[in-house]
Amino acid sequence: MAGKTESGARKLGREFYTRPDVLRVARELLGKRLVVADAETGARLAGLIVETEAYAGPEDKASHAYGNRRTRRTETMFAEGGTAYVYLIYGMYHQLNVVTNRAGVPHAVLLRALEPVEGVERMREHRRVARDTDLTSGPGKLCRALRVDLSFDGEDLTGRRVWVEDAGLSIRPRDVEAGARVGIDYAEEYASKPWRFWLRGNAYVSRKGRAG
Repeated sequence: MAGKTESGARKLGREFYTRPDVLRVARELLGKRLVVADAETGARLAGLIVETEAYAGPEDKASHAYGNRRTRRTETMFAEGGTAYVYLIYGMYHQLNVVTNRAGVPHAVLLRALEPVEGVERMREHRRVARDTDLTSGPGKLCRALRVDLSFDGEDLTGRRVWVEDAGLSIRPRDVEAGARVGIDYAEEYASKPWRFWLRGNAYVSRKGRAG
């Protein structure tokens, strides 16, 4: 593990991310705290990770790097674990992923939902919603609330712009549910893999995730 942050919490070190089992990393990210330094104020914008999806390229037909596909977009997936992989879908929604495993192995975990815990007022300025449960309850929503965009692609998750830290929560096996990932019907036999994980009963899990 890396050293402590200004909040006193311990920032996750490189060794957390470089482990070979992407499913384990996806599960163990639940209950950890994602932190982004606000670009204008430097203040912490943070939320507990409550929903993730694992992508195990190159064999995973749902992965952008299926078959070891290397493009300008997917190149970040081949970086060393502990790197942020950010891409744009539908020309408007950013998605934040955590690259895992050693360099050259394109594994990643999509962060699907957060429970806001710090900088909530700032998040409300970024996303005008009627209920706080809608602030970060989806991969595009959380990126907009935390102002994560393509400039974060390739960012070091052990650095000072964006990181994940231990929130001190004890997540038990019975606290975690697993199911199929969202929006990957094209992935044939990989579409039904139970590689999405979420905290049971958490109100911030994405609606699509709950429906799944």
